Amino acid sequence: MAMHIAFLGLGRMGKPMAARLLQAGYEVTIYNRNPAPADELARQGARKAVTPADAAAGAAIAITMLADDAAARAVLGLDAKPATSGRGLLAGLREGGVHISMSTLGLDCIREMAQAHARHRQGFIAAPVFGRPEAAAAGKLWVLAAGAAKDLEICRPVLRAFGQGVLEVGDDPAAANVVKIAGNFTLAAMLETLGEAMALVRQAGIAPAQFLDIIQRIYQSPVYQNYGTLIAEQRFEPAGFILRLGLKDASLTCQTAGQLGQMMPLAGLVRDRLQSAMERGWGEKDWSAFSSQ
Repeated sequence: MAMHIAFLGLGRMGKPMAARLLQAGYEVTIYNRNPAPADELARQGARKAVTPADAAAGAAIAITMLADDAAARAVLGLDAKPATSGRGLLAGLREGGVHISMSTLGLDCIREMAQAHARHRQGFIAAPVFGRPEAAAAGKLWVLAAGAAKDLEICRPVLRAFGQGVLEVGDDPAAANVVKIAGNFTLAAMLETLGEAMALVRQAGIAPAQFLDIIQRIYQSPVYQNYGTLIAEQRFEPAGFILRLGLKDASLTCQTAGQLGQMMPLAGLVRDRLQSAMERGWGEKDWSAFSSQ
């Protein structure tokens, strides 16, 4: 009998990830506030749930892919609303079940979730990912993972269904999110430098595409190639990763740096640039758009 997995959160990343589980032969129950993505996956064999608790009921593993801390707390039933707490994932997941949080979240939220699962005698792993929706659909994400060894042992085969590899970073779930936040910061800083460099060569009468070809020959990086093409062509719609979530992640970088007592002046500049792009009304564009201001 196939393992029963609950998948909650069917946005740009969650929907193709849930589809990967169906393709791998897992029994999948899905939950999403917007019913449209759930309807499409239901036609592929997923069972729709009406609440997070219903989705998690009977599942060995519950996976969440959510936008931010507030959404994660609401889905778990940690948002201090009596009317919804009994409908949350915590209430539905069985004792001994494991929750895999694949969202990019703040340290306080991850620690609160870990403590809540411990009280319910449930396992908890943080497993945020690197990659855009097209990589999720192709099963080419890189998955970070941190949590108790016994929980990682249960979840490794499921995590491998999503990508190129599972990179384990310790037994503290928060560690995976620190690495993800730091990794996203390096991407954001790269976008800023690419945008500035392309503006410079364009001002000198050199085509950004030619500059990108030269840079790509030197660095041989698919990340530079993919994002550099978006910036060179000013092609920011449709978005792979929307700018307002990029701002959320940049803010998490600054917040985490403050919590750990680490100075990160470039992180503050990138956050401010993303905030400026938000104020221009670019929140639903690809986050690489901020580099073109």
